[in-house]
Amino acid sequence: MENNEVMYHIGLKKEDIKGAKYAILPGDPGRVQKIAEQLEEATFLIANREYTSYLGKIKEENVLVISTGMGGPSTAICVEELAQIGIQNFIRIGTSGGMQLEVNAGDLVIAQAAIRQEGTSKEYVPVEYPAVADIDLVNALREAANELGYQFHTGVVHCKDSFYGQHHPEKMPIGYELEEKWNAWMKAGALCSEMETASLYIVSSYLRVKAAAILSVIWNQEQKKRGLEVNTNFDTEKEIKVAIKAIEKLILNER
Repeated sequence: MENNEVMYHIGLKKEDIKGAKYAILPGDPGRVQKIAEQLEEATFLIANREYTSYLGKIKEENVLVISTGMGGPSTAICVEELAQIGIQNFIRIGTSGGMQLEVNAGDLVIAQAAIRQEGTSKEYVPVEYPAVADIDLVNALREAANELGYQFHTGVVHCKDSFYGQHHPEKMPIGYELEEKWNAWMKAGALCSEMETASLYIVSSYLRVKAAAILSVIWNQEQKKRGLEVNTNFDTEKEIKVAIKAIEKLILNER
């Protein structure tokens, strides 16, 4: 690929990222600046569609921060185009809803793998192929969260395409299937639910790049169903700090 070829959706070309190998991927464009401000020498690059990007430094290494938008299709596009311009390591930071009763608002979840109840990844490989994180990135996130003293869980997360299909399955024509599958994921131990990680992991596997995700838990609908006290927590500061510290560790391990 030529250095001056601008990627159609993200609006970036290879020379824009100045050799960066790591990208931090929030879903929300509104969180990109907040993350970038915690890097050194952060500069705005471009905002195109759902993709807002900044370039900064961690341990003197260039690191990209770019939003993916909501859902699998926009996440897959972002990863495809970033891989073409040289990004090799992807850490998603996002929000989620807790599923197991012990997963509380304000906790972090490090996604070791993801349930593929979405459509994007099925256009890459058959559903029998697992959506699994890179073990080195997962370990770096776990070490960082431990060192920072944050409450976190590691395991399988649930990914879907329909937000309201999850929260109001009884209104959907296919509600009986949604409810049966949700109960199955619960019994199997899924920790939380979100919308992007399965696509991130499958596309990364196919492209031979590395990916992991750390998710903040906003609330837990299962606690509400059981009449338990339910809290909400919209603060994403902890997952940002964990992602940055994990990248610091990975950079130092490479030297």
